Amino acid sequence: MASFALDFEGSSRDEYSETELLADLGRARRLADLLDAEFSVAGIRFGLDAVTGLIPVVGDSLGFFAGLYPIHLVRKHGLGKQVEHRMIANLMIDAVGGMIPVIGDLFDISFKANLKNLVMLERAIENRPRRRSR
Repeated sequence: MASFALDFEGSSRDEYSETELLADLGRARRLADLLDAEFSVAGIRFGLDAVTGLIPVVGDSLGFFAGLYPIHLVRKHGLGKQVEHRMIANLMIDAVGGMIPVIGDLFDISFKANLKNLVMLERAIENRPRRRSR
């Protein structure tokens, strides 16, 4: 009889190649730029997170859910709970701060949680233990 196990914690990083890790990182970079730095007006960089944040409740929710992708990558590649928790905190701060009318929109432009999380993801990848080749 076959046995099936569900992995709710994410797969171990040993199951993914370096090529896949770099491809995931590239997607995370594009997403962070799109959400936090895609546009520039009068020298101020902002992204879709700030633009959609102008729509009450729905806009901030969209930004929050899009911002979960790098956290998924931390789990997928086994990069550590501490990094994951700090990234979630950044997203929560961004979501709660963005809910404040008018001031929240300015907060979205300045806080840039997605770019902060990208930096944490890049550092976690650089500092991860390397697999030993046999």
